[in-house]
Amino acid sequence: MPQPPVHTEFIEANGLRFEVLTCGTGPRLALCLHGFPEVADSWRQQMPALAPLGYRVWAPNQRGYGKTSRPPHVSDYAIEHLMADVAALIDASGAPEVVLIAHDWGALVAWTFATRRIRPLRALAILNVPHPVCFARELRRNPGQMLRSWYMLFFQIPWLPEWLLSRRGGAPVRQMMLRSSTSPATFPRDLLDLCAANAAQPGAARAMIHWYRAFLRGGFRRQLRLGFPPITVPVLLIWGMADVALSYATTHGTEEFAPNLTRVDLAGVSHWVQQDATAACNSALAQFLADPEPAT
Repeated sequence: MPQPPVHTEFIEANGLRFEVLTCGTGPRLALCLHGFPEVADSWRQQMPALAPLGYRVWAPNQRGYGKTSRPPHVSDYAIEHLMADVAALIDASGAPEVVLIAHDWGALVAWTFATRRIRPLRALAILNVPHPVCFARELRRNPGQMLRSWYMLFFQIPWLPEWLLSRRGGAPVRQMMLRSSTSPATFPRDLLDLCAANAAQPGAARAMIHWYRAFLRGGFRRQLRLGFPPITVPVLLIWGMADVALSYATTHGTEEFAPNLTRVDLAGVSHWVQQDATAACNSALAQFLADPEPAT
């Protein structure tokens, strides 16, 4: 059976113009949020797998990425604005039922969005980003995780990080993703090219790094002060256990904040789970979304 095609649409939401990859025509929405330094195309191998389950799958280039609007200021990338983007995209879809699927930075937004219950969700699927409270705990008590997160502090330096990422057509982005993959031989080269080309666009690398700047300059503290009550909807956590940036210890205690939790740990798989373990990732998502109940 041929796979359903993936199309590109432009959708106005939250005062921005979003470039959105779409697949399927089902009544339910599966909204897929990419991370850094990815683009919406990082979901292209999941979208045709989810559409036959009855989902209309949307994978937007988030603010600052691709052909989506690129606001200029650090404050434009406050996590409150990022969550408002998600809410506005859900509203624009008109879907009566929504699942949120997210990786890396998109997953941090998704954890917080689900906690704040900004819009009703049927389920939440997280790929390789810990719950914010678990991450904060490991940063405080584990020097190894602080060392792994060195780049977050480096990104606070003015202009230098974006210059380094965008030079030579975004080649550093391609190299970083490939070197941290556990399956570099099969990592799609055209996807690496898309991520590199995105970083090389005027202002794009700066916008991408502004996510980190806004978060460490107040966004993280604001959310921690608000507290993180448990998420009541079913949650799937897919974790590539060979992640070089995030230790497995950051996942410990997740069930305290997601009591309706299903975990899928993938040994020998890097942070880039969609590309390094496509079949396992798609299988876990399909099983969970067919019946999103906790593992027994």
